[in-house]
Amino acid sequence: MAVFTAVSLDDLTQWIKQFPLGRALALDGISSGIDNSNFFLTTERGEYVLTIFENLRFEQLPFYVQLMRHLAQQGIPVPAPVPNGDGELVVTLHGKPAIIVSRLSGASQLDPQPVHCAEVGRMLARMHLAGRDFELHQPNLRGLDWILATAPEVQPFLSIEEAALLRTETAYQADFAAGATYAALPRGPVHADLFRNNVMFEGERLSGCFDFYFAGVDTWLFDIAVTVNDWCIDLATGRLIDARVRALLDAYHAARPFTQEEGAAWQPMLRAGALRFWLSRLYDLHLPRAAELLTPHDPTHFERILRERIERAAPQLPL
Repeated sequence: MAVFTAVSLDDLTQWIKQFPLGRALALDGISSGIDNSNFFLTTERGEYVLTIFENLRFEQLPFYVQLMRHLAQQGIPVPAPVPNGDGELVVTLHGKPAIIVSRLSGASQLDPQPVHCAEVGRMLARMHLAGRDFELHQPNLRGLDWILATAPEVQPFLSIEEAALLRTETAYQADFAAGATYAALPRGPVHADLFRNNVMFEGERLSGCFDFYFAGVDTWLFDIAVTVNDWCIDLATGRLIDARVRALLDAYHAARPFTQEEGAAWQPMLRAGALRFWLSRLYDLHLPRAAELLTPHDPTHFERILRERIERAAPQLPL
């Protein structure tokens, strides 16, 4: 959520009249993240988030926007898109697609304990179940196809050791994805980026999750692996903290029981989640785009996590 496209209150004076929100009173850029331009927007009707999409095209956006609307209607605590007077959810601002969504209450929990991890696991299971009847389909755009296409682009920037790890893990994931176990994994719409800073808490109660713009249809287990790789680790080492892992997985399992195939795929999928974010951070570091506000992420963090998942077995799924 960097700011690539600058927007001022003056820019919104006429533009916002198409929405039932009253006048725009304040606009503040959000510097965290790296893919879209995001702003906290205050209007006469309340607090919202304005997003301008830098990479996604109009024709790609219905999946994300309608998924958020679908989940919100199912009682999942996610931002609700605000339609304009014509019922449109995505409109043009500065020549780019833009959307306004409700702003969630609470604050991110950056030092999660098992109780927070349990809340996340429970909510993630509810989200997966609520998405089963979502009619639109879009693959995970940062899935294996993207990994196979992107890895060669970053190879020239890597050390010998880094390049070797990227080659061997990419080959491992390609082989695993071609097997029967992977094919049998349950799947549907996934968030695919459910990090600590994308979830809000009020005390120990989860009050919402947001930033669905990496969502797509993938295995539910990949979504869980991505989540565990952030919520359940020691940040300095990348090692899993067993009590957090158990809390998250047990809460998820109570709402949506794991399958035997998921149990067999758990270790490879944790590696897949680490590989995806290591590669995306390598790409953003070495092949960056210009932005007014940009907070690049350190790729070595997910390199450590990937090496940890290769070298050390994680707690098993409850079955």
